[in-house]
Amino acid sequence: MTLTLTVSDEVRALAPGFTHVAIEAHGLVNGPSSEAGSALLDDAARRLAVRLDGRAPHEDPHMAAWRETYTAFGSKPSRTRNSAEALAKRALSDAGLPRINLLVDLYNAVSVAHLIPVGGEDIDRIEGGMRLIRATGEEDFVTVAGGEETVEHPDAGEVVWRDDAGVTCRRWNWRQGPRTRLTERTTSGIFLLESLAPMPVAEVTAAAGELAELLAKFSPGADIAVRAPESSA
Repeated sequence: MTLTLTVSDEVRALAPGFTHVAIEAHGLVNGPSSEAGSALLDDAARRLAVRLDGRAPHEDPHMAAWRETYTAFGSKPSRTRNSAEALAKRALSDAGLPRINLLVDLYNAVSVAHLIPVGGEDIDRIEGGMRLIRATGEEDFVTVAGGEETVEHPDAGEVVWRDDAGVTCRRWNWRQGPRTRLTERTTSGIFLLESLAPMPVAEVTAAAGELAELLAKFSPGADIAVRAPESSA
């Protein structure tokens, strides 16, 4: 069954250059971070350094476009960075990139190498379809603070991904909720690559192809489908 992904007219109006490419995969095999996954993350950090050529991540034109869009819906981009910029900063720091689990490491490597926000959700934990909307401020976002589950609410006008149960990711791709994240028990996932102009659609499509190849390599026999890019332009 294909998971539905919809983008609201309000979000399309906010970011007319928005494009997303989804990869739906079933029969995945996840597990702890591995040496192979770690090597991919290290290689991604090297590719990022070459791409930036001494610039800070936020100076990249694609990251600058995300900062402008975050500002447009009322978020401070220097405090709540899009996921690609946040990972890029970590990749260039002494601490380096985190190791989470194999599937997350794979999509984080693609995100860093291409400077594209990439997210992954466990399809079996999603209720209904997923929708990218501007929040009313009344939606529930279940997260963990201080080791305990707590419910937050997005700001009115904030761009969020949500399903029938509530918000799955706040501030577009800034913070994912634990309910739908990929765990070592995940076997079905939806992976979403998100870009804004001026990044060419061909580049986000190529990044999706790279991620699909990695998923196939580490989960032989998985059913993997890359959807055609959907643009707001």
